[in-house]
Amino acid sequence: MDHGATQHGTVHIGTSGWSYDHWENVLYPPGLPARERLAHYAARFTTVELNASFYRWPRDTSFASWRRRLPPGFLLSVKAPRGLTHGKKLYAPEVWIERIARCWHELGEKRAVLLVQLPPGFARDDARLEYFLTALPDWIQVSVEFRHASWDAPEVYALLERHGAAYCVMSGAGLPCVLRATAPFVYLRLHGPDWEHLYGGSYSDDELRWWADRIREWQAAGKEIFVYFNNDGGGNAVRNAVALRDLLGAA
Repeated sequence: MDHGATQHGTVHIGTSGWSYDHWENVLYPPGLPARERLAHYAARFTTVELNASFYRWPRDTSFASWRRRLPPGFLLSVKAPRGLTHGKKLYAPEVWIERIARCWHELGEKRAVLLVQLPPGFARDDARLEYFLTALPDWIQVSVEFRHASWDAPEVYALLERHGAAYCVMSGAGLPCVLRATAPFVYLRLHGPDWEHLYGGSYSDDELRWWADRIREWQAAGKEIFVYFNNDGGGNAVRNAVALRDLLGAA
């Protein structure tokens, strides 16, 4: 894939989603209207992962609006719709790809990565993944998050590498933590340190230092890195993102 717009070695740190009521008094001042949350968030972080798109894919005009409203240099990653990933399990993806590409075009220079999260019950199917990645325009950066253990195979990583698609590195309860970089960029989702409950807990300073070391290694290899904290409960994602950013001296 063509990643000419990326800047090697850059680290982008943010959260998965931004509009949470329980982030009041953590990120947002009391009484801040929901419509103003994104602007407030974007004044403090340089990237965010849109998760609501998984449940309901936004209209083209929404992407055009984000392009206008987000500040220069801000990057938006977007989670692919469940109709594509969980409903059809990537089968016959052309209609969804056309819609995604149209919206990706509207997002312009604010676009980052399309996150394709596959369901836990979707076992390895190299041919289907290959077909999807081949059909996806090469100007759309994509990361694939596998939730079924059968995908953990050298042939799958090689397939991703051929297409310049990033293996989504994960941390979270019941999820394999495989430190594989299959693209010019690394996509890291931190779902929380709790070993029993996904999205639970807050990362300790030692855990964040460990991840900071891994990120520096990827940086040294010339990778661009996108990091999103998904442990939103209690505002942990916000605090962890700020702490990791401070450890790395990232913007």
